[in-house]
Amino acid sequence: MANLNRVFLIGNLTRDPEVRYTPKGTAVGDLSMAVNTSIRGQDGQVKEETCFVDVVAWGRQAETAKEFLQRGSPVFVEGRLQFEQWETREGEKRNRLRVRAERIQFLGRGKSAGSPPSGEEQGRPREAGELSRSLEENVPDGDDVPF
Repeated sequence: MANLNRVFLIGNLTRDPEVRYTPKGTAVGDLSMAVNTSIRGQDGQVKEETCFVDVVAWGRQAETAKEFLQRGSPVFVEGRLQFEQWETREGEKRNRLRVRAERIQFLGRGKSAGSPPSGEEQGRPREAGELSRSLEENVPDGDDVPF
């Protein structure tokens, strides 16, 4: 029997991406997403449910996400589920399930309030490694979240 472990998510970041480095210098990025789903209840009313998902990105993808994304940024993430287990210093066993990103596409303007990066002008979302440095201009101030 074949197995499949593939995740596709579109949502908004709930906090700014955080990046740390392994002892060998590899970037590890932590992202947190909110993914909304509309569900019709038994009473016929449509209700919106939000699922909060933790995502980990590695290498240049993590660094680019940190550089160009912020809380509220709309993103598309493709990856796989990853189960992790560890023990705390106090001896407590912990575990979590999160998405290991294999591809991240920025769907919005990221940290730029000005014109969209080239590529979005043609209707094509940009991947993490493709974004130009032009996004650094016109960084918005304040904590307004677009969702």
